[in-house]
Amino acid sequence: MFFGLLATALVAAGFAVRALAGVVQRRPEWVVVLVCVALAGALAHGRRRRRLSAARLARGATEVLEEATATALGALDVPPPAPSAGPAVTEPMPPAGEPRSLDHEALTPEEFEEAIAALCVRDGCSEVEVVGGAGDLGADVVALSPEGRRLVIQCKRYSEDNKVGSQDLQRFGGTCFTVHDADVALVVTTGDFTAPAEEYAEQCGIVCVNGAALLAWSDGLALVPWAAGAGEVGA
Repeated sequence: MFFGLLATALVAAGFAVRALAGVVQRRPEWVVVLVCVALAGALAHGRRRRRLSAARLARGATEVLEEATATALGALDVPPPAPSAGPAVTEPMPPAGEPRSLDHEALTPEEFEEAIAALCVRDGCSEVEVVGGAGDLGADVVALSPEGRRLVIQCKRYSEDNKVGSQDLQRFGGTCFTVHDADVALVVTTGDFTAPAEEYAEQCGIVCVNGAALLAWSDGLALVPWAAGAGEVGA
């Protein structure tokens, strides 16, 4: 009977150790806890019954070990408390109907040319190229409109108080059609045009896009400038 009880205790201890192996693998700190619990349980049984047999002592230690294992497994199954969610932070939205415009005046001249080219791509143009630079002869952006017309655009990133003058238009007018073969020539500025510049543009068939018209074009609130014909767009 002694050996039978001892064998039963050893088998139970084996199952407990196998379960503990999984616990220890996931939570190494439980090793110390379980050992302490097992020793405390064994000592408690020893105090209650000083004359315990070896078989009973082994069985008692096994029961304590199984109980500790069940406690550890239960602790692992309990999900950690979710962190308290703070107040949600949301970005303020602009009022309905308010356009979200790119600040073209904050761009460098090169970035401004890229922005105009991007508007052309957005509105269905193909073969869009930024060609501005030394020796560009007035052309900063060239493209084909959705209708197949060749667009030649000069970009003037000027401040609000710096207007595009007639000399600027004359230089561009001397090359946009004869050199660049433009079907539609456009001058786009973040500022405005002088009256003589507007007169020259109207005579030569150059489309002038001032800052207000650029803003409307960028926000999709106006026709594309190459569809407006000669003269100042948005005047």
